Amino acid sequence: MSQAFQPRAWYSEDLQRDSSWVMRLNEQEATGFSTALEHAKSLGKPMLSMTADDFPLGEASLAALQRAFVATQGRWGLCLLKGFPVNAWSAEDARLAFWGMGLHVGVARTQNRASEIMNDVRNEGGSYKTKGGRGYNTNAALDFHADSCDVVGLLCLQPAKSGGQSKITSTMAVRDEIARRRPDLIAALQGPFYHSYQGTQSPDQPPFYNCPILGSLPDYFAFRANRKNTHAAQRDFPEVPRLTQQQLEVLALIDELTADPQLCFSMWLESGDLQLLNNYVMLHSRTEFEDFDEPEKRRHLLRLWLSIPQAQPLPPQWEEYFGDVRPGSVRGGVRGSYITAEFLEYEARQAQRMHMMLK
Repeated sequence: MSQAFQPRAWYSEDLQRDSSWVMRLNEQEATGFSTALEHAKSLGKPMLSMTADDFPLGEASLAALQRAFVATQGRWGLCLLKGFPVNAWSAEDARLAFWGMGLHVGVARTQNRASEIMNDVRNEGGSYKTKGGRGYNTNAALDFHADSCDVVGLLCLQPAKSGGQSKITSTMAVRDEIARRRPDLIAALQGPFYHSYQGTQSPDQPPFYNCPILGSLPDYFAFRANRKNTHAAQRDFPEVPRLTQQQLEVLALIDELTADPQLCFSMWLESGDLQLLNNYVMLHSRTEFEDFDEPEKRRHLLRLWLSIPQAQPLPPQWEEYFGDVRPGSVRGGVRGSYITAEFLEYEARQAQRMHMMLK
């Protein structure tokens, strides 16, 4: 891949100055998604039985969607695609439409111990910083983290009454700052780090895994961190090697840098926004939020984890967690305990459709 088409480090002022990472659907493109939705609804198929043909996008709508996903592999590592007509859709309509979009661009990954293929990001009374806790079903402020897929998509149906601001930080910039301030800690980033699955592993997997934070490939940057899961492994599994002093110091420095306003860019997601993030070159979080009292006004986003054919190779040391490190392979997600035959059939069919490698 040409260096010109790979992600590069950015600071918050870069995203403020250059808005090329923001795209907006025109009326024709937006209408195409509603037309495809009506067709899909008329078929009444279960989502896992659908193919891209069941969500037939016109040429303009498909090109807009594909541009957005390709952009996640380029300069900024992200795209904000605005203008989806979610106010005209029910929540179930939006779920079907978002799934239909995914069928055109990649292979969905399961996301939790229930092996769900799409998650509702809303406050359902969950607990975040507890054993087995996840952030998506709470209203808590989240630690900076990467999700377990090539690209995470968040489709905003309804913003919060207050709070819930999205925050993103370039890990390429974080790495550069660590190298500038504490070059002695770079090697610690590339050593073994153990993380808890928080109960999302399949029954035949151990409850923790090893994945270095910083990748080792010279031509493809890769960085992933989830402080909560790293500390959960230390707390819950005495057999896991203890973090060294240098590892503790570099984790603290990552926390400091990801929240630094010079590195961290904040954005408000509006109804109809689709945020797409490349998980290998940035970490993301959000602020705590307060909901409206009315259920229909409460903050609600839909989350899709995708493997995509344009994705980069991953470091060999990441294979334990991602399952496959080849570029454009089906990988990532958390298997959970409820993988079905229907999902496996979908996975194989969709991988073939997208010309992606599947182990």
